[in-house]
Amino acid sequence: MSGRVSRAGWNDTAVLAVLTLCVVVVASVMVVLGRASVLEAVSFATGAVAVWLVVKENIWNFPIGIINTAGYSVVFFEARLYGDASLNVVYCALGIIGWYLWLHGGEHRTKLQISRAAPAESGFVALAVALSTLLLWKTLHFVGGSASLWDALTTSLSLGAQWLLNRKKLENWHIWIVADVIYVPLYISRGLNLTAVLSMRSSWSWR
Repeated sequence: MSGRVSRAGWNDTAVLAVLTLCVVVVASVMVVLGRASVLEAVSFATGAVAVWLVVKENIWNFPIGIINTAGYSVVFFEARLYGDASLNVVYCALGIIGWYLWLHGGEHRTKLQISRAAPAESGFVALAVALSTLLLWKTLHFVGGSASLWDALTTSLSLGAQWLLNRKKLENWHIWIVADVIYVPLYISRGLNLTAVLSMRSSWSWR
């Protein structure tokens, strides 16, 4: 048993190393070609690694994810996607909360286990996403944000998904897929090509 566990751990480390190398190469090429900024490239690389770590249920997705969201808060602000910029600031706080919950959110402060969301919680998240979208849409339109409706919708969906992810609810994957499908054309329209690629990869990973 210990041999199989050790082999699995080594395989995960090897995959992570190869993934990191690949995304760094892709990001570097995009920067050289002038298709991405250095900050977007760094955010893309940390985001790709964080997604893989989430799929593997690895606690290190949180510290790397916090670095990722801090970078993207600046990238999105410069692209006038103010909803996403604000969302990534919130992500930093939610990342700290999720980090704690995954470690101590289970019974008797044990490691949190994967479970399904109760109907009441799913309904609460759906209602919160709808109300948040309406409120953010009006707010972002007022401040002159770009693609206000889609920015508001993806921001609200992502917050709902992050809530469920922090609580290790399987339904978070479904919301991430919907959000990422919308994110791809939105990011391309703003010239954030690397970020669009990251969203496509994220959608595939959730499956």
